Amino acid sequence: MSIWWSLHLRREAASIPLARRLLLGTMETAGVDPDISFDLSVALSEACANAVEHGGDHGPGEAPGAYRVTAYLDSEKCRIEVADSGPGFPARQGGRAPTRKQISLTAESGRGLCLIEQLADHVHFGNRPGHGAVVSFDKILKWREDSLLKVS
Repeated sequence: MSIWWSLHLRREAASIPLARRLLLGTMETAGVDPDISFDLSVALSEACANAVEHGGDHGPGEAPGAYRVTAYLDSEKCRIEVADSGPGFPARQGGRAPTRKQISLTAESGRGLCLIEQLADHVHFGNRPGHGAVVSFDKILKWREDSLLKVS
């Protein structure tokens, strides 16, 4: 059994807790370990916050001021993708987030991508053809004993 969903959200701060609650509810219902659920929900919140702040107006086939969140859970892992229609990541980053050394300790922003890298098992930062950034990350799942998707 697997669970898959996709949301198209407005680039508004209020959309971030909506995506986070949907992910947490899905993982709770499926029986994912609460610590794994929490890590993924924080990483999702950071990716959504980045899309809200930097996502641009709209891309081909998208509503103005929107971004997309897609989540896929199966018996082994959860994969999450957040795609926006902004300018994308600078080419010099080569698909990687800025390193901790590049972020000032007193900066009010800029830590989110590093936090995603710390919370997830695999992370990719890329650009969509045309324009827009894509943050995708996954994490190996652990299950509660009463879970619905757990493989015996």
